[in-house]
Amino acid sequence: MEPDYFIAPAQPEHLPYLDAIELAAAQQFAPWGIPEHLLNTTVGLEDLQHAQAAGLLWVALLPAGEPVGFALVKLLAVGPYLAEVDVQPAHGRRGLGRRLVAAVCDWAAVAGHAAVTLITFRDIPWNAPFYARLGFRVLDPAERAPELTERVRREAAHGLDPAQRVVMRYDIHPESV
Repeated sequence: MEPDYFIAPAQPEHLPYLDAIELAAAQQFAPWGIPEHLLNTTVGLEDLQHAQAAGLLWVALLPAGEPVGFALVKLLAVGPYLAEVDVQPAHGRRGLGRRLVAAVCDWAAVAGHAAVTLITFRDIPWNAPFYARLGFRVLDPAERAPELTERVRREAAHGLDPAQRVVMRYDIHPESV
């Protein structure tokens, strides 16, 4: 029987689980040629603690309360930036990523933000194509806030090919609130 997952704002007791979720999810990128050092890097406990305290971290939970996925937002000058969405592979393909992204977009709408942005891989099926199905659109370089262009540049310095990356935006419409 399928577990009855639920999405909730992260609590301090959820944080110790998130590194393992992030590392397991990252291994799905290995066949796509992602540099090894990036597959073994996590957000880090201090950043997770700050995000949790600020209400910028959501978790996908099993009925007993164990996290199996999470979404992390950073507030940039341009607005909410979806920095991370990870689901334990054993719990993948059950709509948890979609539900986590929906929680972020719902929060952004209620908080009065105009949009949510992210940077992801252009051709990996569970990246740009997934977000496009959720209503995100690819931004042309001329549409990008300088802050997002700078993030792509920093990623390139860490080994990610900028030609494989896209900046996307989900526009929040007032009538959806």
